[in-house]
Amino acid sequence: MTTLTHTEGINPATGESLGNIPQNMASDVRESVRKIRLAQISWAQSSFSDRGKHLRKMQQHLVEHGEAYARIISADNGKTLADAYMTEISSAVLAFDYHIKHAARVLRTRRIKGSHIFSLFTRNRLQQVPRGVIGIISPWNYPLAIPMHEILMALMAGNGLLYKAASESQSVGQIIQKIVEAGELPQDLFIQVNIPGRVAGDAFLEAGIDKLFFTGSVAVGKKLMQKAAESLTPVSLELGGNDPMIICNDANLKKAANGAIWAGFSNSGQSCAGIERVYVHRDVYKPFLKILKKKVEKLKVGNPASKDTHIGVMTTAKQQESVRRVLKQAIDQGAVVAAISQIDESISQALPATVLVDVNHQMALMREETFGPVLGVMPFKNIDEAIQLANDSDLGLTASIWTKNHRLGRKIAAQLEAGVVTINNHLISHGIPNLPWGGFKQSGVGRTHGELGLLEMTEPRVIVNDYLPLNKQFYWTPVPGFVYRRWIGFIMIVGGTWQFKLRGLLKFIFGFKKL
Repeated sequence: MTTLTHTEGINPATGESLGNIPQNMASDVRESVRKIRLAQISWAQSSFSDRGKHLRKMQQHLVEHGEAYARIISADNGKTLADAYMTEISSAVLAFDYHIKHAARVLRTRRIKGSHIFSLFTRNRLQQVPRGVIGIISPWNYPLAIPMHEILMALMAGNGLLYKAASESQSVGQIIQKIVEAGELPQDLFIQVNIPGRVAGDAFLEAGIDKLFFTGSVAVGKKLMQKAAESLTPVSLELGGNDPMIICNDANLKKAANGAIWAGFSNSGQSCAGIERVYVHRDVYKPFLKILKKKVEKLKVGNPASKDTHIGVMTTAKQQESVRRVLKQAIDQGAVVAAISQIDESISQALPATVLVDVNHQMALMREETFGPVLGVMPFKNIDEAIQLANDSDLGLTASIWTKNHRLGRKIAAQLEAGVVTINNHLISHGIPNLPWGGFKQSGVGRTHGELGLLEMTEPRVIVNDYLPLNKQFYWTPVPGFVYRRWIGFIMIVGGTWQFKLRGLLKFIFGFKKL
């Protein structure tokens, strides 16, 4: 491939260079798609068992090098070592198991019975056909876990892959390359390109990929969907979140506080499905804040390589500035800092974990994705108000409810506008590979993970066999008048009132012209 320049990896905590990765030109993408398409033909004809053998080699490689790769992820992204291993390495390893074991069952050819009497002599089969070339453009916040899930699904479904790692996490892209190479896949079945994000989507779509999987911002997702419409290329978009947490008056407040810290501050709050809004029943508002404040003030934000660090740093200076801007805006509008963590001031891209109170829904903090270590906390008087507040957003990726009453939790969950709702936990379902992943409203289109994710990697094809040994079916042109009249009678029997059914029966038996 032609290389234009290089992308330099930078450790966001130290500023240290992580090396240069050659950058490709957008024109290389079309040639890559051509090569992948040729390699995919034979791969699509392979058995699920054979595909699984390749993926098992990839899994074994990841397990053997997991700790080393976690250190690279930590250095590349800025998250702590524990965060890198548990949410990235572990998530990917478990995903291998699910897709290897279950892809054949989910994607098997199935018989479908006919739905009425005139389909008695047909035999119908539904096949799930590989789409061909899958394009994956992955984000920098979970640079290994997110794309690996999609890579596994695509391969097990019989597709070839064109992959682009985020420019900010090219070191992790090289890890993924090594994992794939360990699988000894057919040559050119998987090709990785490094091109700027601003041109990647257009380049992928113009090259003729068969489906695009994108994880990123709402704004970019909308542009990609508009571009994809030109060629009617299907897209799966996992976009932003502004995810709520509802704490009922019977909740375990210590558990809820720990959950808010976990889902709000892990990965420095750079999780599309992380908690950003916390709604607390007014009866337990003050006790909850007291517990949360005490815990937050003990947290240490700093160099992720340090054993004393609880929360790492922001991955990019741009995102750090964006979060600061949202914080300032909220404070200028009346929000008050209720708790703030400790921070290593020597680390330029570290932001303290911050809890704000006296917030409202006129603030961007409570309506838009912040994508940083900030929680806005406000009280509610009853469950109806909590549901209204939680749904008052254009985003609907995840939500959580905290209560000892699981029946109440399920009742609330059924009214929340979110793709995933968790009771007494948060940010866990992405790591459970058999659960579908995706959101409502502007949080995205389509689903990944689980059975629905595997199906998204395929096209349904129906094959109908007609076994009736006649020269001509009764409904073929030209249709005799007596057949037409009896057909009307049949339809009257199927869908009419009892009076119409009776008339239809007579018409069907005797073929009356008028009845």
